[in-house]
Amino acid sequence: MSIPENLSYTKEHEWLNLADGVATVGITAFAGESLGDIVFVQLPAVGDTITAGEECGEIESTKSVSELFAPVSGEVVEINEAVTDSPETVNSDPYDAGWLFKVKVDTVPELLDAQAYSALISEEG
Repeated sequence: MSIPENLSYTKEHEWLNLADGVATVGITAFAGESLGDIVFVQLPAVGDTITAGEECGEIESTKSVSELFAPVSGEVVEINEAVTDSPETVNSDPYDAGWLFKVKVDTVPELLDAQAYSALISEEG
């Protein structure tokens, strides 16, 4: 499984691409595989203020419902409507078309680089 080097990761299996104070957020391929076939995605609304570590949505798969936790604090500035219409995109293309939402970042907690994230999932796998 590929882990893009240009992204940052959380221990909750989310990825972030931080550019110009805005973080694009998604779940990793590992998370998508662990969940199984994703059938529903509930995202925060544009304008919502989210807080790092707190629940901000849900991802439902054929196996279970999982909470989506905010990896950073800030204001949601965009959501990916395509994944609400076609949630399977999160499984098929997690690092590109399957992104979930964008946040104008207030604070960024400590994140993992690709190497640290790879070590984390090898321990969990």
